[in-house]
Amino acid sequence: MSFFNDILTNLPEITKPTQKRLPFNEKLKWTGIILVLFYVLGMIPLYGLGNNALQTFQFLSIILGAEFGSVISLGIGPIVTASIILQLLNGSKLLKFDLTTSEGKKTFQGTQKLLSMFFIIFEAAIYVMLGGLSPAPGFGSGILIFQLCLGGMLILFMDEVVSKWGFGSGISLFIAAGVSKSVFIRLLSPFTTSGQLGFPFGSEAAGGKLWELIYGLTSGSPQMALLAIGAIVATVVVFVVAVYMQAMKVEIPLSFGRIRGHGIRWPLAFVYTSNIPVILVAALLANLQLWARLLDNWGHPILGNPSTGTGIIGWISPAFASSSTTGGIIGMLIKQNLTYVSILQSFTYVFFMIGGAVLFSIFWVQTSGMDARSQARQMMASGLQIPGFRRDERVLESLLNRYIMPLTVMGAIAVGFLAAMADLSGALTNGTGLLLTVMIVYRLYEEIAQQHMMDMYPVMRRFIKQ
Repeated sequence: MSFFNDILTNLPEITKPTQKRLPFNEKLKWTGIILVLFYVLGMIPLYGLGNNALQTFQFLSIILGAEFGSVISLGIGPIVTASIILQLLNGSKLLKFDLTTSEGKKTFQGTQKLLSMFFIIFEAAIYVMLGGLSPAPGFGSGILIFQLCLGGMLILFMDEVVSKWGFGSGISLFIAAGVSKSVFIRLLSPFTTSGQLGFPFGSEAAGGKLWELIYGLTSGSPQMALLAIGAIVATVVVFVVAVYMQAMKVEIPLSFGRIRGHGIRWPLAFVYTSNIPVILVAALLANLQLWARLLDNWGHPILGNPSTGTGIIGWISPAFASSSTTGGIIGMLIKQNLTYVSILQSFTYVFFMIGGAVLFSIFWVQTSGMDARSQARQMMASGLQIPGFRRDERVLESLLNRYIMPLTVMGAIAVGFLAAMADLSGALTNGTGLLLTVMIVYRLYEEIAQQHMMDMYPVMRRFIKQ
């Protein structure tokens, strides 16, 4: 154990700021620097890359905050995988970390970093060895694996810079950056599918939905204009509904046992497990699509063909509703080619997303310390109790049980349904990615607003801390 602690102690890390509280402009500067660096790294191609079989999995790249074919092809995948595994091991008591002490937190963070480094090397080797990123003739696999590992390490330390010197976390920032870029390109790209400048510089509409809308209105093509409007409206609706759900909370009144007359309201979010269930369902679906494609290439289409949307994989994924081709359900309605099979596939996909989100949400609550007993223990440790009741953990647990499980199920249903409808409606980007970005940006906005308020009015700092 001492040897393991020595390894954790000597892991490279980003130095913490010497100030107790960084000013707003300093945090904003470092967040901006890392964001620009992330975009730059995404434009650097892998040297010696041949076939890029992963480029068809744009859905997966958005979730991972990656750019397949570049030095950051791994994205945040290794970090997220290490975090989820460690959270589950800690929540299930297979590994015990005392997160109430600074030493326990340091051990947990060091173990997570070490596990992330392992997954960076492991996933880099898997991507290359299984043919996802194949070397060009005359190049060995080692040069690709080295570049992938280098990019993964850069992402790991960039995440640490944001966590210590910026706003939020690098993982959230990279997901939001990838989805925002996707939305920006799908909305404002001036290039056609053939790579030429489109309207107003050419004779055909550009790839951006805004230019398609203008081109459709000026060239007398109402169908093109309606398809563009449908994609834009679907994206806006998903954004507004997601923000509304994120702001919904149930507040439980609590009081400090030793301070009479002073209490707080403990907020429980309507989307109690946040976006974790949708991430896990999306990861499961992406893996099923990957295995379906591999089995189909090997001549054993057991799961179906993800390209044509046939077989099992076609019934649990919106294969026919790609926003870049058909425009989803809205596009099929406008083109008048919506079939009963497509409608049935839509319902199957919605039920799959909702059912998966509920199952993963319940599983996550039970294993990550978000259940009623763990929350009651945390409140008791903070000196909180229910006004008018004796100070007893069982009383708090009984009260929380009335809220946590219903919020877990209802929040998962809402998030799963919204993610599925965003995919089916043909929004400007993947529905899961859009949901993640809305939640990330909302929380980032709250943190920036709070930091700015404390900088403008230092006296508010005492009230916010209370």
